[in-house]
Amino acid sequence: MSDRNSITRRIFVGASIAAIAIPAGRAGAQSGTAQSGTISGHVVYRERMALPPGAVVNVRLVDVSLADAPSRTLAETTVSAGTGSPIAYRLEYDPGEIKDRARYALQARITIGDQLLFINDTHHPFESGNSGEMEIQVVRAGGSDGAIQSPTGKWLAEDIQGGGVIDRIQTVLEISEDGAVSGSGGCNRFAGKATISGDTISFSPLVSTEMACSPAVMDQEQKFHAALVATKAFRIHPLERKLVLLDGAGKAIARFSAM
Repeated sequence: MSDRNSITRRIFVGASIAAIAIPAGRAGAQSGTAQSGTISGHVVYRERMALPPGAVVNVRLVDVSLADAPSRTLAETTVSAGTGSPIAYRLEYDPGEIKDRARYALQARITIGDQLLFINDTHHPFESGNSGEMEIQVVRAGGSDGAIQSPTGKWLAEDIQGGGVIDRIQTVLEISEDGAVSGSGGCNRFAGKATISGDTISFSPLVSTEMACSPAVMDQEQKFHAALVATKAFRIHPLERKLVLLDGAGKAIARFSAM
């Protein structure tokens, strides 16, 4: 009986010591409480200009590890742009989503409504453990203050059928004054003819090279060609230097920025 009591006392004492030895912070960590990371800094542009009322800044942390696939957004925030540069931002993300061998970047754009005013055109890498403020430089969309009115020119696709575009893969549309069309779907070169009258535009069947690329690039190229076939009209955002192609129902099916 005394042996049993002795064993009971040893178990109770051991359990008490173990409970005292576990710090409260560690117990909280074992409970699975998520810890968030924070990125802060400023979005800046060099032009000496005030932004129009209602302009906003969107900052994203994206995974850009795959060259032939759309970037994946890990965190995103939108803040008022105020009167202009510099514009402070604060972005919270989950450190558990940051992988050692992946590549990440910060992206920023300034918009008002559906019009793009500024966007970063250089790579802003992000690594876990970065300290200090992260500055994101943005430039005027289209790279020029000159207004445009015509769909003729050289255009870089920003969105195709609502699915965005693959980073670092350029889908280019060039329309000459005589209606000749050329460019690249991201893998293959193409050529054809555009008929323009007022705000309507249609494209003849395109002749294209037949190179093979990754499935993701080929899929984007096919969607691009399908969008051109379905195009019936266009809309220009002259100051932002944007071209939007519309289908027969007036739906936007492709958006481009002047190059």
